[in-house]
Amino acid sequence: MFRFTLDLPNEAATESLAARLAVLLQPGDIVLLAGDLGAGKSFLARAVIRAAAGEPGLEVPSPTFTLVQSYDLPAGPLWHFDLYRLAEPEEVLELGWDEARLGICLVEWPDRLGPLLPADRLKIELAHGRDDGRTATIIGLGGRGAALARSLRGDS
Repeated sequence: MFRFTLDLPNEAATESLAARLAVLLQPGDIVLLAGDLGAGKSFLARAVIRAAAGEPGLEVPSPTFTLVQSYDLPAGPLWHFDLYRLAEPEEVLELGWDEARLGICLVEWPDRLGPLLPADRLKIELAHGRDDGRTATIIGLGGRGAALARSLRGDS
């Protein structure tokens, strides 16, 4: 496990984190976005998708009601899940979870995955910080997750 914390004092700092993450992502990567309502999970997810697509103005609807949106990006397919409304972890299988794991996955409300939570993952825990800012705790688990976390911190 590799863990560190970042202050994100404004939206520009969050977008910068998203841009750094977007260039690292490759098929098979799982990025979990955790935090309370309003902590910035959807903002970060949109910023990652826009950066990965190379289109700052890309329309990125929240999957709150559809539960999942998919995007064909230069690095490969990306699936954006919002699992807030799931009652049971197995419901994610009906959303194409197995297929999605072959691409890049961004998952909001990852605690809803329960036993389906992958061992190798990058988790970003967002929390309200000072003023209108946020704090991001970056946790890399497994080989790839830890490598992503180290790269985000700037380690070689």
